[in-house]
Amino acid sequence: MTEWNERRIIAAPIEKVWALFSDEQLQSIMPGLEQHELVEGPPNHVGSKYIQRNRFGNRLVSYVMEITAYEDQPERKQKDIGFVAAGLFRITLSFGLTKLDDRQTLFVYSGSNTGVNLLGRTLLKIDPQNSSRQEAEELMARVAKSAEEGS
Repeated sequence: MTEWNERRIIAAPIEKVWALFSDEQLQSIMPGLEQHELVEGPPNHVGSKYIQRNRFGNRLVSYVMEITAYEDQPERKQKDIGFVAAGLFRITLSFGLTKLDDRQTLFVYSGSNTGVNLLGRTLLKIDPQNSSRQEAEELMARVAKSAEEGS
């Protein structure tokens, strides 16, 4: 299993950062995401499900993503999701925002990548680059860049 818990202060208001996680803007911070379509439940509610297609290099992976936690308060925002990718990996992601002041937001991105079978566990063990952590760092940078532009 791979886990991460990254923190970053973003020089932008919490609402501007939170908007990047909306259904309409999600692809701006996840450029490999080719499809994000609501298939069950209302948008942004616990239990809502989305079909997603995500490109990893030359591979296109499809899965059903479920919202497992959701909070949208003026001072705190949280969106947790989970899915099984390629029948190999159970991935959980948590995007948390805390308002520090009118111009700064603390962004906490945590998650885990667990092999669901022998092949998945083996692939995680032989990942010398620890690609899940690298992807987490890249997402943090994209969120900061997108939110801070024009702030």
